[in-house]
Amino acid sequence: MDEILQVALDLENLPRAIEIGRAAVEGGADWIEAGTPFIKSEGMNGLRTLKKEFRGKTIVADMKIMDVGAFEAAIAAKAGADIITVLSVAAGSTIYEGVESAKQYGARIMVDLIGSSNLEEAIKTAEKAGASYVCVHVGIDEQMDKKDPFAILKRVAELTDLPVAVAGGINSETAPLAIENGASIVIVGGAIIKAIDVKEATQTIKKAMATGRAIQSDLFKRYKENDILTAFMKVSTPNISDAMHRKGAMHGIIPFIEKGVKIAGRAVTVITAEGDWAKPVEAIDKAKAGEVIVIDAAGKDTAVWGELASWSALTKGVKGVVIDGAVRDIDSIKAINFPVFARYAVPHAGEPKGFGEINIEILCGGQRVRMGDWIVGDENGVVVIPAEQSVEIANRAVDVLERENRLREEIKKGGTLSSIQRLEEWEKVG
Repeated sequence: MDEILQVALDLENLPRAIEIGRAAVEGGADWIEAGTPFIKSEGMNGLRTLKKEFRGKTIVADMKIMDVGAFEAAIAAKAGADIITVLSVAAGSTIYEGVESAKQYGARIMVDLIGSSNLEEAIKTAEKAGASYVCVHVGIDEQMDKKDPFAILKRVAELTDLPVAVAGGINSETAPLAIENGASIVIVGGAIIKAIDVKEATQTIKKAMATGRAIQSDLFKRYKENDILTAFMKVSTPNISDAMHRKGAMHGIIPFIEKGVKIAGRAVTVITAEGDWAKPVEAIDKAKAGEVIVIDAAGKDTAVWGELASWSALTKGVKGVVIDGAVRDIDSIKAINFPVFARYAVPHAGEPKGFGEINIEILCGGQRVRMGDWIVGDENGVVVIPAEQSVEIANRAVDVLERENRLREEIKKGGTLSSIQRLEEWEKVG
């Protein structure tokens, strides 16, 4: 079969799904998927609407059936689904019942291998039950933590003669790789539905699939350990806080920076007594280029940092300093463009007495900070990201950015945030 581009409409409401789906079809999408979030929020009536709207297109219902295969497959098929997904971790009888029920309505079953611990056995079960397709699927939450589908795609393609679909953060850079590794159906969600120009994004991915050549993408990719800095420099501190469920933001820490300045780096931590600037300055010598010095000065208002410390840090390649306490010489520090975030700006400093420690766990702006945690600061303030969560949070923050980019585009076209997201309809009940 020719390679197929399936666009996953993983959206929460019907009007957005229709608008984005239309643009994707204009861009060359072959199959339209009613994603699981869409089905859960809009139900079978939403699926019926998609079928009517996109007549002539194959409609995939990502039901992720786990039980009562015949019943749920019939519901989706009668609502217009041409292809229905059943989970491979379901009982073999559930897959079989789904296949037999779907046949009665001219529909087919795709077995989704997400979560399968025994691919060979799962594929045998799917084939024995009469499934039409299998799908290699790495879920979004797994993608955020460095996993991609290509590690197993080739193996799955070698294990079966069924057409293989693949889903898992695919974009214009990786779509050709999917085909190269045996996929017949390339499933794309975010790289299309979060794009500012959905039609153009679809066309770009179709071109990459047709030519077999990767087309560079600045967004819609997953970041790994070695490029976390790139990800954090793309996003804002509000994006990161949202990705952390509104956690991580330092309270009361003010940015003393020029417009547009942003920093990101691993933390060198310092704890010191009020006005004692010895350990903060000594930390400059211990810091590596690209790191951020974070100082717990107990929130006091005697400066432990100033112009000369900033010059020293700048020369060393330190990215910036965050102080739960006071800084002075702000005019001179801004003149050399060294980023400072602090609780106060004052004219007076203390003395270098040497109390405190370097690279121990501290509190800064109400947040726990350890050596090696990631610090990101901009005009909104500062957030701290625990080192062990940094890859996941970097990817989730980029996802937040991408979703906001799409919403901004819809607002520019005349919508409002409330109307686009149908806030009144989705207010918490009770």
